[in-house]
Amino acid sequence: MEGVTQPRGSASNAQAASAALSGAVDLSGLKQRADAARQSNQGGPQRGQAGGTSGGAGGAGAVVDVTESTFQSEVIDRSMRQLVVVDLWADWCGPCKQLSPVLEKLATESNGAWTLAKVDVDANPRISQAFGVQSIPTVVAIAAGQPVDAFSGALPESQIRQWVDQLLDALRDRLPGAGAADGQAEEEPAEQEQDPRFTEAEAAIERGDYAGAQAAYQRILDSEPGNEQAAA
Repeated sequence: MEGVTQPRGSASNAQAASAALSGAVDLSGLKQRADAARQSNQGGPQRGQAGGTSGGAGGAGAVVDVTESTFQSEVIDRSMRQLVVVDLWADWCGPCKQLSPVLEKLATESNGAWTLAKVDVDANPRISQAFGVQSIPTVVAIAAGQPVDAFSGALPESQIRQWVDQLLDALRDRLPGAGAADGQAEEEPAEQEQDPRFTEAEAAIERGDYAGAQAAYQRILDSEPGNEQAAA
């Protein structure tokens, strides 16, 4: 993706990113396996579905546990609407235990702007093979069904936050959910910017105290003779 740079780190970071973003990445095979798994398990619960999610806006999970059978729905399909960050980890991996909580925290704080998809590579080896992962933790960003950026190793929270923010900025016009958090952030200050002097005047009108409202508007005009809203 143009304009998006990978986090700086060890040489393994660049190797993991190159593998994840190479033309050899073929995610279509995972879709076929997911379809086959759904047919064989039809009518029964599937691992990694909404029961393993937490947080998020509009009921969508900020963090989801993904398996080979749910990769299509939880990663590929979801990435058509918003950025999905795939965390490839294993229980025995020490750096994974440092990185995963940071990713989960940032995903939960994003207010639905992006989703963290956690993949246990031991339980789901075909997913890590599809990405060409050589070491873990490896983190791959997915947008519109394709890998767009990646890094490996446990990075500081500030560096990961910057990486995600750059991705969201680059994807803002391409994915409808990429600006979800910004939209909420823009609404809150607008409410906070309400002038208390006008609030007083409007409250007076609501309770039928027109003289009080006129006096409140007049006080605004006394200090700001050019205030058109108060004059109106």
